[in-house]
Amino acid sequence: MEILLIGAVACITALISSAWLMTFAKWFPIKGVDEFVVDYKTLIRAHVDYALMALFGLGFYGLGIQLPVVACWCLAIGGFSNPTIFTIAAFDPNFWNKMIWKVYTALSFTVSSIGFMWIAYTLLKYALAKYGI
Repeated sequence: MEILLIGAVACITALISSAWLMTFAKWFPIKGVDEFVVDYKTLIRAHVDYALMALFGLGFYGLGIQLPVVACWCLAIGGFSNPTIFTIAAFDPNFWNKMIWKVYTALSFTVSSIGFMWIAYTLLKYALAKYGI
């Protein structure tokens, strides 16, 4: 389950990195950096998504309920790769037209969905067991 913490740390690192990148690109323009980000709106989506995924990882870990290890791995991998889709798209104006990114997106969403739903199922089973159901 500690992979949830590692995934959260990766998301927090990306969160802070994207904040600094947006700050420098927007408020302290450095030639080259300010031209590097082509879509601030999409980078902000990535930034928020990294924060949410970090919180999910920390929250699930902090529950103290034994979760399936494979589900935790799926959540950690998908939780980082999902916001990274937006990060890459913020730098590449033709992102959504490239097959490699469509495949990456589909795989990322699949892995994270498996992780989230497996953990949700585990939590539901835990809660129902507490009520004797």
